[in-house]
Amino acid sequence: MESKRQLQVAELIKRNFGTVLQQEGIYIFGEAFVTITSVKLTPDLSMAKLYFSIFNTEDKNEVILLMRKNMHTLKQALVTRIRKHVRRIPELAFYEDETLDEMYRLNKLFDDLNKGEKSEEE
Repeated sequence: MESKRQLQVAELIKRNFGTVLQQEGIYIFGEAFVTITSVKLTPDLSMAKLYFSIFNTEDKNEVILLMRKNMHTLKQALVTRIRKHVRRIPELAFYEDETLDEMYRLNKLFDDLNKGEKSEEE
């Protein structure tokens, strides 16, 4: 269970990093639409795992790699926004959130099953 402080800092990072992505993202990964879905912090607030949903691109791993390559730029933009709110800036790690992709895959599976049942009834 996460502490109240972990949740507060995670929300602070989520909000501010979303703004950083809007401002800096076009220069880093182009036309891809990247949103931050969640932030998980370690209990000592030293490491933050950021999970992203990525749309409008075929190669989602390439977007994550570009973000990791430009980690310094993204982190500096985040630091300027949150430095007055936290004592220590956590290390960042980027991960793809596949929840939405899985949801679309399951919806398609259910739709295919429903079509199959309707065909059998006729």
